[in-house]
Amino acid sequence: MNITIVCDVLGKPNNGTSVAAYNLINHLKTQGHNVTVVCCDADKEGEQGFRIVPTLNLGPIINAALARNEVVPAKADREILEDAIKGADVVHLLMPFPLSWKAVKICEQYGIPMTASFHVQAENFTCHIGMMKSNFATREVYKYFYKKVYDHCTLTHYPTEFIKNDFESNIKKHVPSRVISNGVSESFFEPAPADVIEKQRAKHKDKFTIVVVGRFSSEKAQQVLIKAVAKSKYKDKIHLILAGEGPKRRHYKNLVRKNGVDCEMRFFDHEELKEVLNAADLYVHTAYVELESIACLEAIVTGLVPIICNSERSAARFFAQDDRCLYRKWDSEDLKNKIEYFMDNPKELEACKKKYKTEANVSRLGECMNKMEEMLTEAAGMREKEA
Repeated sequence: MNITIVCDVLGKPNNGTSVAAYNLINHLKTQGHNVTVVCCDADKEGEQGFRIVPTLNLGPIINAALARNEVVPAKADREILEDAIKGADVVHLLMPFPLSWKAVKICEQYGIPMTASFHVQAENFTCHIGMMKSNFATREVYKYFYKKVYDHCTLTHYPTEFIKNDFESNIKKHVPSRVISNGVSESFFEPAPADVIEKQRAKHKDKFTIVVVGRFSSEKAQQVLIKAVAKSKYKDKIHLILAGEGPKRRHYKNLVRKNGVDCEMRFFDHEELKEVLNAADLYVHTAYVELESIACLEAIVTGLVPIICNSERSAARFFAQDDRCLYRKWDSEDLKNKIEYFMDNPKELEACKKKYKTEANVSRLGECMNKMEEMLTEAAGMREKEA
Protein backbone atom coordinates (compact mmCIF):
# COMPACT_ATOMS: atom_id res chain seq x y z
CA MET A 1 0.00 0.00 0.00
CA ASN A 2 0.91 3.65 -0.36
CA ILE A 3 0.51 5.09 3.13
CA THR A 4 0.93 8.73 4.13
CA ILE A 5 1.48 9.56 7.79
CA VAL A 6 0.85 13.15 8.86
CA CYS A 7 2.76 14.27 11.97
CA ASP A 8 1.93 17.69 13.38
CA VAL A 9 4.69 17.03 15.93
CA LEU A 10 7.34 14.33 15.47
CA GLY A 11 10.73 15.34 16.87
CA LYS A 12 13.05 12.98 18.71
CA PRO A 13 11.79 9.62 20.04
CA ASN A 14 11.94 10.85 23.65
CA ASN A 15 8.21 10.80 24.47
CA GLY A 16 5.37 8.31 24.08
CA THR A 17 3.73 9.88 21.04
CA SER A 18 6.94 10.20 19.04
CA VAL A 19 8.04 6.68 19.93
CA ALA A 20 4.63 5.35 18.83
CA ALA A 21 4.94 7.26 15.53
CA TYR A 22 8.43 5.93 14.77
CA ASN A 23 7.38 2.39 15.72
CA LEU A 24 4.48 2.52 13.25
CA ILE A 25 6.57 4.09 10.48
CA ASN A 26 9.36 1.53 10.86
CA HIS A 27 6.95 -1.41 11.03
CA LEU A 28 5.09 -0.41 7.89
CA LYS A 29 8.35 0.03 5.99
CA THR A 30 9.64 -3.39 7.05
CA GLN A 31 6.37 -4.90 5.82
CA GLY A 32 7.05 -3.51 2.36
CA HIS A 33 4.63 -0.59 2.30
CA ASN A 34 5.54 2.67 0.60
CA VAL A 35 5.43 5.14 3.51
CA THR A 36 5.47 8.92 3.14
CA VAL A 37 5.85 10.97 6.32
CA VAL A 38 4.89 14.65 6.47
CA CYS A 39 6.46 16.62 9.36
CA CYS A 40 8.33 19.86 10.08
CA ASP A 41 11.60 18.29 11.29
CA ALA A 42 14.37 20.04 9.36
CA ASP A 43 16.84 17.25 10.23
CA LYS A 44 14.75 14.87 8.09
CA GLU A 45 15.23 17.02 4.97
CA GLY A 46 16.51 14.83 2.16
CA GLU A 47 15.65 11.52 3.87
CA GLN A 48 13.77 9.11 1.63
CA GLY A 49 10.03 9.14 2.28
CA PHE A 50 9.94 12.40 4.26
CA ARG A 51 8.21 15.60 3.14
CA ILE A 52 9.15 18.64 5.21
CA VAL A 53 6.73 21.50 5.85
CA PRO A 54 7.53 24.79 7.67
CA THR A 55 7.08 25.20 11.41
CA LEU A 56 4.00 26.98 12.74
CA ASN A 57 4.45 30.50 14.11
CA LEU A 58 1.85 31.21 16.82
CA GLY A 59 3.41 34.41 18.13
CA PRO A 60 6.16 34.98 20.70
CA ILE A 61 4.17 34.07 23.83
CA ILE A 62 2.74 30.77 22.59
CA ASN A 63 5.95 29.90 20.74
CA ALA A 64 7.90 30.36 23.97
CA ALA A 65 5.43 28.20 25.92
CA LEU A 66 5.69 25.43 23.34
CA ALA A 67 9.47 25.71 23.20
CA ARG A 68 9.66 25.23 26.98
CA ASN A 69 7.77 21.99 26.48
CA GLU A 70 9.99 21.03 23.52
CA VAL A 71 7.04 21.07 21.12
CA VAL A 72 7.59 22.27 17.54
CA PRO A 73 4.27 22.21 15.61
CA ALA A 74 4.02 21.99 11.84
CA LYS A 75 2.53 24.60 9.52
CA ALA A 76 0.14 23.33 6.86
CA ASP A 77 1.65 23.81 3.42
CA ARG A 78 -1.03 22.74 0.93
CA GLU A 79 1.34 22.09 -1.97
CA ILE A 80 3.62 19.78 0.02
CA LEU A 81 0.68 18.03 1.68
CA GLU A 82 -1.20 17.51 -1.55
CA ASP A 83 1.88 16.03 -3.22
CA ALA A 84 2.34 13.62 -0.29
CA ILE A 85 -1.35 12.62 -0.09
CA LYS A 86 -2.85 12.41 -3.57
CA GLY A 87 -1.38 8.99 -4.47
CA ALA A 88 -2.05 7.37 -1.10
CA ASP A 89 -4.32 4.40 -0.45
CA VAL A 90 -4.85 5.62 3.12
CA VAL A 91 -3.70 8.58 5.20
CA HIS A 92 -2.98 8.25 8.92
CA LEU A 93 -3.10 11.33 11.17
CA LEU A 94 -1.05 11.39 14.37
CA MET A 95 -2.42 14.52 16.09
CA PRO A 96 -5.55 16.70 15.77
CA PHE A 97 -3.69 19.91 14.92
CA PRO A 98 -3.41 22.29 11.89
CA LEU A 99 -1.34 20.03 9.61
CA SER A 100 -3.91 17.27 10.05
CA TRP A 101 -6.80 19.74 9.56
CA LYS A 102 -5.47 20.62 6.12
CA ALA A 103 -4.80 16.96 5.36
CA VAL A 104 -8.47 16.19 6.11
CA LYS A 105 -9.62 18.67 3.46
CA ILE A 106 -7.21 17.31 0.85
CA CYS A 107 -8.17 13.69 1.56
CA GLU A 108 -11.86 14.53 1.20
CA GLN A 109 -11.14 16.32 -2.08
CA TYR A 110 -9.44 13.21 -3.49
CA GLY A 111 -11.70 10.65 -1.80
CA ILE A 112 -8.86 9.11 0.20
CA PRO A 113 -9.82 7.31 3.44
CA MET A 114 -8.29 8.53 6.68
CA THR A 115 -7.44 6.95 10.00
CA ALA A 116 -6.17 8.77 13.09
CA SER A 117 -4.50 7.87 16.36
CA PHE A 118 -5.68 9.34 19.65
CA HIS A 119 -2.40 10.42 21.25
CA VAL A 120 -3.44 13.77 22.76
CA GLN A 121 -5.47 14.12 25.92
CA ALA A 122 -7.16 17.49 26.36
CA GLU A 123 -4.89 18.23 29.32
CA ASN A 124 -1.80 17.91 27.13
CA PHE A 125 -3.15 21.01 25.39
CA THR A 126 -4.86 22.89 28.23
CA CYS A 127 -1.75 22.68 30.45
CA HIS A 128 -0.16 25.25 28.11
CA ILE A 129 -2.96 27.76 28.75
CA GLY A 130 -3.42 27.23 32.49
CA MET A 131 -6.76 25.37 32.24
CA MET A 132 -5.63 21.78 32.83
CA LYS A 133 -8.07 21.20 35.70
CA SER A 134 -11.14 22.64 33.93
CA ASN A 135 -13.77 20.05 32.94
CA PHE A 136 -15.38 22.63 30.66
CA ALA A 137 -12.10 23.20 28.82
CA THR A 138 -11.61 19.44 28.46
CA ARG A 139 -15.04 19.00 26.87
CA GLU A 140 -14.59 21.93 24.49
CA VAL A 141 -11.14 20.78 23.39
CA TYR A 142 -12.41 17.26 22.69
CA LYS A 143 -15.40 18.58 20.74
CA TYR A 144 -13.05 20.66 18.64
CA PHE A 145 -10.72 17.70 18.02
CA TYR A 146 -13.73 15.66 16.90
CA LYS A 147 -15.03 18.36 14.58
CA LYS A 148 -11.65 19.00 12.94
CA VAL A 149 -10.32 15.43 12.64
CA TYR A 150 -12.02 12.38 14.15
CA ASP A 151 -15.45 12.98 12.62
CA HIS A 152 -13.83 12.68 9.18
CA CYS A 153 -11.94 9.42 9.78
CA THR A 154 -12.94 5.95 8.66
CA LEU A 155 -11.41 4.49 11.84
CA THR A 156 -9.80 5.96 14.95
CA HIS A 157 -7.05 4.22 16.92
CA TYR A 158 -7.41 4.42 20.71
CA PRO A 159 -4.48 3.04 22.77
CA THR A 160 -6.84 2.11 25.65
CA GLU A 161 -10.50 1.60 26.47
CA PHE A 162 -10.04 4.32 29.08
CA ILE A 163 -9.29 7.06 26.54
CA LYS A 164 -11.98 5.79 24.15
CA ASN A 165 -14.60 6.08 26.89
CA ASP A 166 -13.23 9.41 28.10
CA PHE A 167 -13.29 11.01 24.65
CA GLU A 168 -16.67 9.65 23.57
CA SER A 169 -18.35 10.53 26.87
CA ASN A 170 -17.16 14.12 26.48
CA ILE A 171 -18.29 14.54 22.86
CA LYS A 172 -21.47 12.44 23.38
CA LYS A 173 -20.83 10.50 20.18
CA HIS A 174 -19.64 7.05 19.11
CA VAL A 175 -16.55 6.99 16.88
CA PRO A 176 -15.79 3.98 14.60
CA SER A 177 -12.58 2.73 16.15
CA ARG A 178 -10.09 0.05 17.13
CA VAL A 179 -8.52 -0.18 20.60
CA ILE A 180 -4.86 -1.13 20.12
CA SER A 181 -2.10 -0.70 22.67
CA ASN A 182 1.02 1.14 21.55
CA GLY A 183 2.86 -1.97 22.76
CA VAL A 184 5.96 -2.78 24.79
CA SER A 185 9.18 -3.52 22.91
CA GLU A 186 10.20 -7.18 22.91
CA SER A 187 13.54 -6.44 24.58
CA PHE A 188 11.86 -5.45 27.88
CA PHE A 189 10.44 -8.98 28.23
CA GLU A 190 13.96 -10.44 28.40
CA PRO A 191 16.02 -9.89 31.59
CA ALA A 192 19.26 -7.94 31.40
CA PRO A 193 22.46 -9.97 32.01
CA ALA A 194 23.30 -10.51 35.68
CA ASP A 195 26.67 -8.74 35.42
CA VAL A 196 24.99 -5.67 33.89
CA ILE A 197 22.45 -5.56 36.73
CA GLU A 198 25.19 -5.84 39.35
CA LYS A 199 27.16 -3.05 37.69
CA GLN A 200 24.09 -0.79 37.77
CA ARG A 201 23.46 -1.57 41.45
CA ALA A 202 27.08 -0.89 42.33
CA LYS A 203 26.72 2.64 40.92
CA HIS A 204 24.15 3.39 43.62
CA LYS A 205 26.17 1.87 46.49
CA ASP A 206 23.47 -0.76 47.07
CA LYS A 207 20.86 1.82 48.04
CA PHE A 208 17.16 1.06 47.55
CA THR A 209 16.57 2.37 44.02
CA ILE A 210 13.27 3.95 42.95
CA VAL A 211 12.65 4.86 39.31
CA VAL A 212 10.10 7.12 37.63
CA VAL A 213 10.06 7.47 33.83
CA GLY A 214 8.47 10.40 31.99
CA ARG A 215 8.90 13.88 30.61
CA PHE A 216 9.67 16.54 33.19
CA SER A 217 6.36 18.36 32.67
CA SER A 218 3.41 19.52 34.75
CA GLU A 219 1.11 16.56 34.09
CA LYS A 220 3.82 14.03 35.06
CA ALA A 221 4.12 15.51 38.59
CA GLN A 222 7.48 13.99 39.56
CA GLN A 223 7.74 16.56 42.36
CA VAL A 224 5.34 14.43 44.43
CA LEU A 225 7.89 11.59 44.48
CA ILE A 226 10.79 13.90 45.32
CA LYS A 227 8.82 15.26 48.29
CA ALA A 228 7.81 11.75 49.39
CA VAL A 229 11.44 10.59 49.46
CA ALA A 230 12.47 13.77 51.29
CA LYS A 231 9.93 12.99 54.07
CA SER A 232 10.87 9.33 54.40
CA LYS A 233 12.65 7.82 57.39
CA TYR A 234 14.66 5.96 54.71
CA LYS A 235 15.66 9.11 52.85
CA ASP A 236 19.40 8.44 53.23
CA LYS A 237 18.98 4.85 52.02
CA ILE A 238 17.12 5.72 48.80
CA HIS A 239 18.60 6.45 45.38
CA LEU A 240 16.01 8.13 43.17
CA ILE A 241 16.18 8.03 39.36
CA LEU A 242 14.10 10.47 37.32
CA ALA A 243 14.45 9.13 33.79
CA GLY A 244 13.49 11.73 31.21
CA GLU A 245 13.96 15.32 30.16
CA GLY A 246 11.72 18.34 29.84
CA PRO A 247 10.85 21.90 30.87
CA LYS A 248 10.64 21.28 34.64
CA ARG A 249 14.22 19.97 34.90
CA ARG A 250 15.52 23.10 36.67
CA HIS A 251 12.59 23.13 39.10
CA TYR A 252 13.18 19.47 40.00
CA LYS A 253 16.94 19.99 40.39
CA ASN A 254 16.29 22.84 42.83
CA LEU A 255 13.75 20.74 44.74
CA VAL A 256 16.20 17.82 44.97
CA ARG A 257 19.01 20.09 46.19
CA LYS A 258 16.78 21.89 48.69
CA ASN A 259 15.63 18.58 50.23
CA GLY A 260 18.96 16.76 50.10
CA VAL A 261 17.63 13.84 48.06
CA ASP A 262 20.06 11.46 46.33
CA CYS A 263 18.66 11.80 42.81
CA GLU A 264 19.87 11.10 39.29
CA MET A 265 18.07 13.01 36.52
CA ARG A 266 18.68 12.33 32.82
CA PHE A 267 17.38 10.78 29.63
CA PHE A 268 18.20 7.10 29.11
CA ASP A 269 18.21 5.43 25.72
CA HIS A 270 16.24 2.22 25.18
CA GLU A 271 18.93 -0.27 26.22
CA GLU A 272 20.18 1.67 29.23
CA LEU A 273 16.63 2.20 30.49
CA LYS A 274 16.08 -1.54 30.36
CA GLU A 275 19.23 -2.04 32.48
CA VAL A 276 18.13 0.63 34.97
CA LEU A 277 14.68 -0.96 35.37
CA ASN A 278 16.17 -4.43 35.81
CA ALA A 279 18.46 -3.17 38.56
CA ALA A 280 15.87 -1.07 40.43
CA ASP A 281 13.83 -2.05 43.49
CA LEU A 282 10.60 -0.11 42.92
CA TYR A 283 8.84 1.88 40.21
CA VAL A 284 6.64 4.93 40.91
CA HIS A 285 4.29 6.36 38.29
CA THR A 286 3.46 9.94 39.24
CA ALA A 287 1.59 11.15 36.14
CA TYR A 288 -2.00 12.19 36.81
CA VAL A 289 -2.84 12.60 33.11
CA GLU A 290 -2.05 9.50 31.05
CA LEU A 291 -3.89 7.81 28.20
CA GLU A 292 -1.86 4.56 28.35
CA SER A 293 1.63 4.76 29.92
CA ILE A 294 3.96 2.43 28.10
CA ALA A 295 6.70 3.47 30.55
CA CYS A 296 4.78 1.92 33.44
CA LEU A 297 4.15 -1.25 31.43
CA GLU A 298 7.86 -1.50 30.57
CA ALA A 299 8.65 -1.38 34.29
CA ILE A 300 6.06 -4.05 35.06
CA VAL A 301 7.32 -6.54 32.46
CA THR A 302 10.85 -6.24 33.85
CA GLY A 303 9.41 -7.41 37.18
CA LEU A 304 9.16 -4.13 39.07
CA VAL A 305 6.28 -3.39 41.42
CA PRO A 306 4.63 -0.07 40.50
CA ILE A 307 3.15 2.47 42.91
CA ILE A 308 0.77 4.52 40.77
CA CYS A 309 -0.98 7.85 41.14
CA ASN A 310 -4.69 7.11 41.62
CA SER A 311 -5.97 9.76 39.21
CA GLU A 312 -9.28 9.53 37.38
CA ARG A 313 -7.50 11.11 34.37
CA SER A 314 -4.92 8.33 34.10
CA ALA A 315 -5.23 4.90 32.48
CA ALA A 316 -2.19 3.73 34.47
CA ARG A 317 -4.21 3.34 37.67
CA PHE A 318 -5.82 0.22 36.20
CA PHE A 319 -2.42 -1.53 36.25
CA ALA A 320 -2.39 -1.62 40.07
CA GLN A 321 -3.21 -5.07 41.46
CA ASP A 322 -4.22 -3.80 44.90
CA ASP A 323 -4.36 -0.66 47.07
CA ARG A 324 -0.75 -1.04 48.19
CA CYS A 325 0.19 0.03 44.67
CA LEU A 326 -1.96 3.17 44.51
CA TYR A 327 -1.44 6.51 46.20
CA ARG A 328 -3.74 9.52 46.45
CA LYS A 329 -3.23 12.18 43.78
CA TRP A 330 -0.89 14.99 44.91
CA ASP A 331 -0.41 13.30 48.32
CA SER A 332 3.33 12.91 48.96
CA GLU A 333 2.63 11.68 52.51
CA ASP A 334 0.51 8.79 51.22
CA LEU A 335 3.16 7.96 48.61
CA LYS A 336 5.85 8.02 51.31
CA ASN A 337 3.83 5.53 53.37
CA LYS A 338 3.41 3.17 50.39
CA ILE A 339 7.16 3.29 49.67
CA GLU A 340 8.03 2.64 53.31
CA TYR A 341 5.58 -0.28 53.46
CA PHE A 342 7.52 -2.14 50.77
CA MET A 343 10.88 -1.18 52.29
CA ASP A 344 9.69 -2.44 55.69
CA ASN A 345 8.34 -5.65 54.14
CA PRO A 346 10.87 -6.96 51.59
CA LYS A 347 9.19 -10.39 51.43
CA GLU A 348 5.91 -8.71 50.44
CA LEU A 349 7.79 -6.75 47.77
CA GLU A 350 9.29 -9.95 46.33
CA ALA A 351 5.91 -11.71 46.35
CA CYS A 352 4.37 -8.70 44.61
CA LYS A 353 7.12 -8.70 41.97
CA LYS A 354 6.41 -12.33 41.11
CA LYS A 355 2.69 -11.62 40.88
CA TYR A 356 3.17 -8.70 38.50
CA LYS A 357 5.69 -10.61 36.40
CA THR A 358 3.39 -13.61 35.91
CA GLU A 359 -0.02 -11.93 35.76
CA ALA A 360 0.65 -8.71 33.86
CA ASN A 361 -1.51 -8.49 30.75
CA VAL A 362 0.83 -6.53 28.48
CA SER A 363 0.70 -6.32 24.69
CA ARG A 364 3.94 -6.85 22.77
CA LEU A 365 4.99 -4.23 20.24
CA GLY A 366 5.01 -6.57 17.25
CA GLU A 367 1.45 -7.77 17.87
CA CYS A 368 0.23 -4.17 18.22
CA MET A 369 1.93 -2.99 15.05
CA ASN A 370 0.35 -5.88 13.13
CA LYS A 371 -3.05 -4.72 14.37
CA MET A 372 -2.30 -1.14 13.32
CA GLU A 373 -1.36 -2.39 9.85
CA GLU A 374 -4.62 -4.37 9.69
CA MET A 375 -6.58 -1.22 10.63
CA LEU A 376 -4.95 0.77 7.84
CA THR A 377 -5.57 -2.04 5.36
CA GLU A 378 -9.21 -2.21 6.43
CA ALA A 379 -9.65 1.55 5.95
CA ALA A 380 -8.01 1.43 2.50
CA GLY A 381 -10.36 -1.43 1.55
CA MET A 382 -13.39 0.66 2.43
CA ARG A 383 -12.45 3.11 -0.30
CA GLU A 384 -12.37 0.27 -2.81
CA LYS A 385 -15.86 -0.86 -1.74
CA GLU A 386 -17.23 2.67 -2.07
CA ALA A 387 -15.68 3.01 -5.51
